[in-house]
Amino acid sequence: MRNLLDGDNVRLAAIREDDMDTIENWFNNVEFLRYYDMLPAIPKSRGEVEKMIKDYQDSQERFIFAIREKKTGKIIGIAGFDEIISSNGTATVFIGIGDESFKGKGLGRETMLLLIDYGFNEMNFHRIQLNVISYNEVAIKMYEKLGFAREGTYREFISRDGKRYDMYLYGMLRSEWEARYRG
Repeated sequence: MRNLLDGDNVRLAAIREDDMDTIENWFNNVEFLRYYDMLPAIPKSRGEVEKMIKDYQDSQERFIFAIREKKTGKIIGIAGFDEIISSNGTATVFIGIGDESFKGKGLGRETMLLLIDYGFNEMNFHRIQLNVISYNEVAIKMYEKLGFAREGTYREFISRDGKRYDMYLYGMLRSEWEARYRG
């Protein structure tokens, strides 16, 4: 039986207590926050980060993984699912590579492939969706290459530095995933 959470270079694992300093640093990095979330980039204290992680761990509607470099076990980012509606088989996927030295190496793509596979084959989702801000062109290119379809736009949804940006809505159905990756 295959390990759904292990890729060639990354693995998805539980967040540990010794990861909290690193995650706190990411949630105090304005650039990370502006690409990770649509909310204003408000730095978080250690207590706020711990509460956020605990809320994920205690929830049935969302969960979070540490993204670890396989060779060293070092945490390089976080990823998971929000807004899980089990009765509909839907969830919103999210990812954030927090360690700058691991960006641009295909690890985000590898992580997304693991998450999507896990979502469809372990969690039995029918649909996985995501939101992305229009200025995040690297992520948009990756999502489209993975097979996500742009399904809509919230026009001028985000305000950053006095400019307005659209937020794009993407989705993928299990049948689309299977046709692309199993067919």
